[in-house]
This record gives sequence, structure tokens and C-alpha cells, in this order.
Amino acid sequence: MIRVLLADDQLLVRAGFRALLDAQPDIEVVGEAADGGQALALVRELRPDIVLMDIRMPELDGLAATRRISEEPALEQVKVVMLTTFELDEYVFEAIRSGASGFLVKDTEPEELLRAVRAVVDGHALLSPGVTRRLIAEFAARSKQPAAAEGLSGLTEREREVMALVGIGMSNEEIARRLVVSPLTAKTHVSRTMVKLGARDRAQLVVLAYESGLVRPGWLG
Repeated sequence: MIRVLLADDQLLVRAGFRALLDAQPDIEVVGEAADGGQALALVRELRPDIVLMDIRMPELDGLAATRRISEEPALEQVKVVMLTTFELDEYVFEAIRSGASGFLVKDTEPEELLRAVRAVVDGHALLSPGVTRRLIAEFAARSKQPAAAEGLSGLTEREREVMALVGIGMSNEEIARRLVVSPLTAKTHVSRTMVKLGARDRAQLVVLAYESGLVRPGWLG
């Protein structure tokens, strides 16, 4: 059973999500919060598998709540998916840095929401193509000139190559075609790279690719 916590200051949004999620045989909504402070307290109490967290909430916003969740070792298994009104939200960059595993727009199709919840719990990052492009563009705009590939000494050459391709927004299937390997092999390389670097998910692997200098501004073409 996938245990979900809903955090949104709009009661109707929470009610709609709860009705959809609770109707699934493998998903259970274990709590609701109207602001980030309540969300943080309920995460500590209930230890849900995933939190659907609105970015803009009173008292403590979703960004700050997500950062606090990711900083507590006891909560490292809790995944956070940010809820946004628009796909290109101004806080995409900060939220991924804070530990969010992905984004969903609030008017997403019901089947997409269910797929997203299951995918994130299984360890996959959830970033739509538009959000991924925005995230990468933010890194390109903010990056300075780091020393080349600092902190990646434990990776093989192929793993560094795969990480760079993840960093410019390629999917496993696109990486497989670029390197002329199977999608399973590409997925394995991505997974091993994440484990070696301690990356929580694919989104954080993008962060590390830029911060290490493996990917630099200008790669977007």
C-alpha cells in the first residue's frame, strides 16, 4: 500500500486528490495539511511514502517544508512531489535543490497523477519535458566556470558519459540510442551512477552534473 500525504491550502484541491487516490486499491491517503508546518509535523508523525506538496502555502511554504524533510535523516525515505499551478514554475530550480523528486501541475489528468505517484515511490524522478528543460536552462544561466568534473573520480568513463547525457535532459531511451546500447543497459548505468554519487533520483543527478562541471552552460545549443 502506497501511503500519501496531501499538503495544499485549498480544501477543494485536497478533496479532489483524496477522492481519486483513495479509490485505488494500492494507494491510501493517510493525512492532509493546509500549510507547510502542518505537513512537516504530519510527515514526522505518519512517515508517508510520498507527499504531494503545494509550493505556495501560508505559514511555511512547500519549498521550505521540502527542504526540512530532506534534511532529516529519519525522513530520507519520504518522497516529495511539488504541486504547481503552471508547469514552468519560478521555483523549479530551488525545489529540486531542496530535495523534491518531481513536479505535477494541479490540472494533470487523473491517470497521469496515479502513474506519477507510483513511479516516484518506485524511485523514479518525475519531471515533464517542459520542467526538465526549465531546470537545465536555470543551471545554464546560473552556472559559473567550475573545475572540470570535480567529485566524479569514482565513476567510470561510461558512467560520466551517461551522467552528462542525463544532465542535458536525455531519457534512458535517448541515451541508449546515442550510445548504441539497450535501454536496459542505459538504465543500469544511470542507476549505478546515482548510487555512487548518493543522488536521490534523476533530478538530483542533473544538479550534480552541473555543479561538478561535467555539464556546462552552452550545451543546450
